[in-house]
Amino acid sequence: MEKSTPTPIKAGKIPNQPIVERFPFPFKGDSHDFSNNSTPLDPPFVLDITPEYIEEIKLKRKLLDSKKEQTYQSYPHSMEAQWEILEMIMDEMASIHPNYFNVLKNGNQWTFQNNILEEEYSFTFGDSSSLPYEPLDFIGRHVQADLIYLAQKDGDLYLDAGQLCFPANWSLAFDLGMDFLSIHFPVPSRFTNTGLAEKIRGFILRMEAGKPWTRYNWTMTVEPILGTSPETYDDWGPKKDDVTSENAGKLVYFRVEDQRLFRLPRSNGILFSIHTHFISLEELSQNRKWTGQLRNVLVDLADDIAEYKGLLFYKDKLITYLERNL
Repeated sequence: MEKSTPTPIKAGKIPNQPIVERFPFPFKGDSHDFSNNSTPLDPPFVLDITPEYIEEIKLKRKLLDSKKEQTYQSYPHSMEAQWEILEMIMDEMASIHPNYFNVLKNGNQWTFQNNILEEEYSFTFGDSSSLPYEPLDFIGRHVQADLIYLAQKDGDLYLDAGQLCFPANWSLAFDLGMDFLSIHFPVPSRFTNTGLAEKIRGFILRMEAGKPWTRYNWTMTVEPILGTSPETYDDWGPKKDDVTSENAGKLVYFRVEDQRLFRLPRSNGILFSIHTHFISLEELSQNRKWTGQLRNVLVDLADDIAEYKGLLFYKDKLITYLERNL
């Protein structure tokens, strides 16, 4: 079957909402526990459609087309799981967001419609030659979150496929095929000395299908740069030198990753989705409670954690800015 090309259809529009009203602020109090802070995902959905959808999908596709080695990697043996992930996400799209997406099925002949982008694709489910990209890469071009597939085998987890366009200082090309602990190395010694990494791996290995989990991971970024991989460090790393306590509000962005984990019932692997959200410190300061909480978390943040997150160099400047806006 020939690979399909998008057919224009009726567009769907995403309602806008101020970022300060919808930002997933990660702190409940004035301190932050760096243990496994996962909670049951309710409702148990992969997708979170935000007003940035069109902008971020365009950027995703641009990166995938221009920097494929950095943004998409897979092993041939991941193909069955890739189709499972595609089906899982498409079914959710059609059932939870019917104004935005539709899936028409006639046996293995499927038609997928993205009403936001005015695109339509017809393909044969299970036949990769009928899609313009591998299944994980294809469905990833229609969702804002990055999608990582972790295969479970021999009592461990391995990165066997992934679409990673917006990494926070890690490399998909480097980590492909690695086991869970190797992917997360190096980390501050407090995580390895306490056995926390092994506990998190054990937690994921015990996950059940139909019972997904979520957690928030956070850091800071100078300018709203979604992709901060080691390969592009020269583009974003030196910008840290520009931060002052006076310009931090406009220059520095609080970055929160909504990380969701799903057990795949057929392949028995794990889908790890990462949806990145940004808010400038200036916008965050509109919420006085958040301003105080973030200031207190940064004050208590140990230097090794701050260095791991890449913000030790300008942490004191951020604290000064936040205190000024309390």
